[in-house]
Amino acid sequence: MRGHRKRIDRTMLAGVLILAVIVVCSFSIKPPESNSSSSALGSARLVSVQELPDFGDICLWESPSADSRRPASSSEQNLFSAFQETAHAASGDTTDVTRPPVRTIRDTYPIYTSIAVDTQFDEVVLQDTNLFGIKIFNRLDNTPSSAEFTAPKRVIEGPKSDLEYNNGLYIDPKNGDIYSVASDTADNMIVFSHDAKGDVPPKRKLKTPHRNFATAIDEEKSEVFITIQYPPKVVVYRKEASADEKPLRVLEGEHTGLYDAHGIAIDVKRRLLFVSSWGNASNYKMAGTGKFYPPSITVYPLDANGVIAPLRVIQGPKTQLDWAGGMALEPDSGYVYVANDQGHSVLVFKETDNGNVQPTRILKGSKTGLKNPTGVAIDQKNRELWVSDLATSSATCYSLAANGDVAPIRTIRSAPLGRTSVKFGKPQAVAYDSKRQEYLVPN
Repeated sequence: MRGHRKRIDRTMLAGVLILAVIVVCSFSIKPPESNSSSSALGSARLVSVQELPDFGDICLWESPSADSRRPASSSEQNLFSAFQETAHAASGDTTDVTRPPVRTIRDTYPIYTSIAVDTQFDEVVLQDTNLFGIKIFNRLDNTPSSAEFTAPKRVIEGPKSDLEYNNGLYIDPKNGDIYSVASDTADNMIVFSHDAKGDVPPKRKLKTPHRNFATAIDEEKSEVFITIQYPPKVVVYRKEASADEKPLRVLEGEHTGLYDAHGIAIDVKRRLLFVSSWGNASNYKMAGTGKFYPPSITVYPLDANGVIAPLRVIQGPKTQLDWAGGMALEPDSGYVYVANDQGHSVLVFKETDNGNVQPTRILKGSKTGLKNPTGVAIDQKNRELWVSDLATSSATCYSLAANGDVAPIRTIRSAPLGRTSVKFGKPQAVAYDSKRQEYLVPN
C-alpha cells in the first residue's frame, strides 16, 4: 500500500510491463460522469461501459509490425508498441500513452468509515473514504425507503482539501471545527472550520506518523490523542499543533499490549484512556516475527507515556471483539461503545470491565441494519447513539440505551436501499480468471 521507488533491471522491467499490458486490457479507472442531481454523492452508476474504438486488438502479444493496422512506430494506435518502446529505450526516454479505458469498474457511492455529531449546530458529519470527502447532514435527516439517498447540506471534497483515505472524525464542541486524520497514503491530521464547503484547503495541518486511525481530544488540557495502527502507538499533541510540531507524549512498546491499534476513547473525569487492538503484531525491522494476539481493549492512565503496561485488558471469546473500529465513551455512565466491524454489531462495556467478560449490551440483528459498522458517536444532549456503516453507505441512529435487535430511530442513507458496497478501499493489483471470466482484485 505504500510503494517505494527502486531501480529495476531490464529483465524485471519487462515483466512489470507485461503485467501492465494485462492490467490495462482488463481493468482501469476513470472518474464518474457528472450528474447534477447527485453531485454531492458521486454518480449513481457503479459500472460504466464504453465501446472499444477501432484500434485493433491491443492486447495481443506479438510483434507490432505483424499487422499492417498497427505499425511499429505508432504508439497512438498500438499500446503494446508503446510499452515495448519504453522497455527497450536505452536512453531512458519513455512514451506517453493516452487512450480512454474500454470499461471502468468503480464504486461511486460513499463509504463511511467515521462519524461525529455536532450538537451545537445539530448536524451529523460523516467521513467518506471512497470519494475522499466529508459530508455534513442535518441531525434529523431520515431517508425514506422510497428515496435513493439523502443529499448532504455541505460537502468538503477535492484536491485542495487533502482528504485521502481519512478517518477519525472529531468535532470541536465550542466552534464546530472538524478534525480528521489520514489512515493511509497521507500522514497528517487536518482541521476544517465548521462552515468549510467544497474544494477548500484545511485551516490547519499537522504532520503525523503513518497509518492514523482514530482521534480523541481532552478539552480540559487541550490535547489531541491519535492511534497509529502500525507500528502500534498512541501519539498525543497539543490540540492546536500544526506543521512539524512534535508530540507531547507517545505510548508505545511491547509491554503496552498495543497490537494494530484502532479505536480510542478517553474519560477526562476519571483520567482513563481506552484503545482497541485487532491483534496483528510484528517487528517491522525483522522478517518472520509476525504474531497474532486475540483482539482487545486496553486501559491506561490518561497521561501514559512511553512503555506503560495497561491497567486492565478486556480480551477473550466472551467479549465478541472482532475488528473493533471506532469507540466512544459516555462519561456519565462510564459505558464504552465499540463499533464491531466483523461482528456487525455495537458492543457496550463497563469501563471497569477486565478480562474475558461479556458486553453489558449488544446491538445486533437484522432489524438494526448494521453491516460492517466502523464508527460510533454519542450525542449526550439528545441521548442518541450514531453508527456509521461501511457496507451500506449509511448512518443509523438509535436510543443511547438500545439493546438487542432493534430498528434505528432514523437512517441517513447515501445509496439505494438494500445495496451493499463493494468496499473498494484501495485495490493493489488485478488478475483475470479466463475459465470463470472473473476479475480477481485484492483489496
